[in-house]
Amino acid sequence: LSGYVERMKDKQEQIFYMAGNTLKECQESPFVERLVKKGYEVLLLDSPIISHLMQKLETSNEKVKFTRVDADHIDNLIKKDDTVISKLSDEEKETLKPMIENAVPKQTYTVQLEAMDSNASPFIITVPEFMRRMKEMSASGGGGMMGMGNLPEMYNLVVNTNHELVGEILNTKTTKKRDRLISQSFDLAKLSQNLLHGEELTNFIKRSYDLIK
Repeated sequence: LSGYVERMKDKQEQIFYMAGNTLKECQESPFVERLVKKGYEVLLLDSPIISHLMQKLETSNEKVKFTRVDADHIDNLIKKDDTVISKLSDEEKETLKPMIENAVPKQTYTVQLEAMDSNASPFIITVPEFMRRMKEMSASGGGGMMGMGNLPEMYNLVVNTNHELVGEILNTKTTKKRDRLISQSFDLAKLSQNLLHGEELTNFIKRSYDLIK
């Protein structure tokens, strides 16, 4: 670990990782791919007690901070000096946000509008690092007294206000078309996080075929 921290000290201030995944899943992850393309290293940490180990390492070494690759979108994971300007005005964002909130499960997803690179995905699902780690620690033994293991799954749905598709969602006049665009984008984001299963996956496939007819 000390060698890794020393080697990366000028490149990254945190240790990016994937946990509970196979090597193949890690290599195919779009979150990992974006970081690797920018020259960052990502660790595969697949031990069932990895959350406890990370907690111990962080508390014993102030230079060590673990961040899962899907804890946030890449522009927030990597601190940059320049600020990305949103193509949407504050008024347009206020109009857009409830459109999306009404189309996704409010009890599970928190919608966040973020100005990102226009080439980034329109919808990205992330999981707050603290929430994920506490639930994993509780599930593997320890931390159960905090009651975190019984909390429902919570995700952030990050909407890229600079993506062309998001602008189309905002400007679409018909409710039916707008809902279809949101549903398709949302399902693609869930698919990238392996969160699309059963009936939802079947509906997504059917909708995809309808869109290309």
